[in-house]
Amino acid sequence: MARKNKQGLETGMRHVREILRMGLACGMTSRQIGQSLHVAHSTAQKYLKTARKIGLDWGGVGAIGDEELARMVSVRPVRNQTKPLPDFVQIHQDLKKPAVTLMLLWQEYKEKNPDGYQLTQFCQLYHAFAGTLRVTLRQSYTAGDVMFIDYSGQTVPIYDRETGQVTQAQIFVAVLGASNYTFAEATADQSLPSWIGSHVRAFEYFGGVTGKIVPDNLKSGVTKPCRYEPEINRTYADMIAHYGTAVVPARVRRPQDKAKVEAGVQLAQRWILAALRNRKFFSVAELNQAIRELLVKLNSRPFQKLPGSRQTVYEELDRPALKPLPATRYELAEWKKSKVPFDYHVELEGHYYSVSYRLVGKAVLLRYTATTVEILHCDQRVASHARDDRRGRNTTIEAHRPKSHQEFLSWTPAKIIDMATRIGVQTVAMVETIMNGRQYPEQGYRSCLGILRLAKIYSNERLEAACARGQKIGARSYKNIASILKAGLDQKPIEAPIKMVDVVHKNIRGSGYFN
Repeated sequence: MARKNKQGLETGMRHVREILRMGLACGMTSRQIGQSLHVAHSTAQKYLKTARKIGLDWGGVGAIGDEELARMVSVRPVRNQTKPLPDFVQIHQDLKKPAVTLMLLWQEYKEKNPDGYQLTQFCQLYHAFAGTLRVTLRQSYTAGDVMFIDYSGQTVPIYDRETGQVTQAQIFVAVLGASNYTFAEATADQSLPSWIGSHVRAFEYFGGVTGKIVPDNLKSGVTKPCRYEPEINRTYADMIAHYGTAVVPARVRRPQDKAKVEAGVQLAQRWILAALRNRKFFSVAELNQAIRELLVKLNSRPFQKLPGSRQTVYEELDRPALKPLPATRYELAEWKKSKVPFDYHVELEGHYYSVSYRLVGKAVLLRYTATTVEILHCDQRVASHARDDRRGRNTTIEAHRPKSHQEFLSWTPAKIIDMATRIGVQTVAMVETIMNGRQYPEQGYRSCLGILRLAKIYSNERLEAACARGQKIGARSYKNIASILKAGLDQKPIEAPIKMVDVVHKNIRGSGYFN
């Protein structure tokens, strides 16, 4: 049960951290966060309100563990109270008048009803009322605020020069909300690497990052579809966090949520794909070169009813308002769950990477790219290594080892012999004999270190005498030398070995028989 609760805490706090990131770092409203994460916007508002009240910013959130963060931002539910209901019919009419805002109407409402609803609840109730009206809304978007993305239903055939086999290239389209400035490119498929790569190239084409992204509900972005709490693909979420933006997926079967990109897809099909209908392409790169040339014409094409073009409006509105690109380009990362074994090295494709020995038995996540491997515990990075694809090998940071392991591994044959030299030649001969008698010198380290420490108990002179006796009688271990010293045999003269004399007898073979 405790394990289940711990997993529940980690999963819940991952959502809380994402709410705080969107609100504190991206400046999104609680309603936008609720739409993006499919949680009640009141829940997002409570977490953000509590974080701001205690002076917590996004930089501070990363340094706080899950349990501490849960304690800091915990919010008790507020009981419902009976309050005077605003006249939303009149409010809806007043909002059509110039310069009238919900803030102004709420202030007038509060003057008449001091115990009435606060601004947030007032706005929530009005939007709920407005949602019941059968109206058509012509949406307008703030400069640099949103990028709409989708795939075209129309594909382009790619021919293999050698086999003649035909594959269908997918067309990715991205449109900026304020200027309708359009990006399009071809990819081999709609897989996760293609999906992520198209986002990265779209940001670079636009020269910046929008406040949020509105994609269709593509499987590459959503790993577990759910009406209320869809599970966003971890790699997609990682890419979004890298660029400091947020995702607000379009509702299922609600094309009006991404009307801009629907129109952009139609324009791409009309002015790009239709123009290429008679050309034959043998690679995706060749197709993208043709698309780029036609994109310039599409974005420079004058509007029919408005002055300028997508290009000029982009330069005037969207381009100055976009957030700058990060210092480094996003590198596609994959994820793997693991559990730290007793040797504190986690495995990835046959190679082993170290983490702190304190995490033995803990669940961790491996985030790996073509060049790096990061290990996370409770969404906090605990280790980072250069990627190494050599199977059966290990990459270890010494600080990850227990102190006892570090001390043991610091010993070398030369270091042990140097210490023995300070005691005497008999001791040097003994440790060399022990290490040379093992298949690997490291196997004799413990015996040698034990023998060297006997000098602190009995003195250098006695240890020298014990090693000399040990050499004579064939002693080759710490226990043998310790036994000699304990029995005081080192202080007795070494007896000359008894000379064996062959006895001549017909029933005795003699020593030469065994040579």
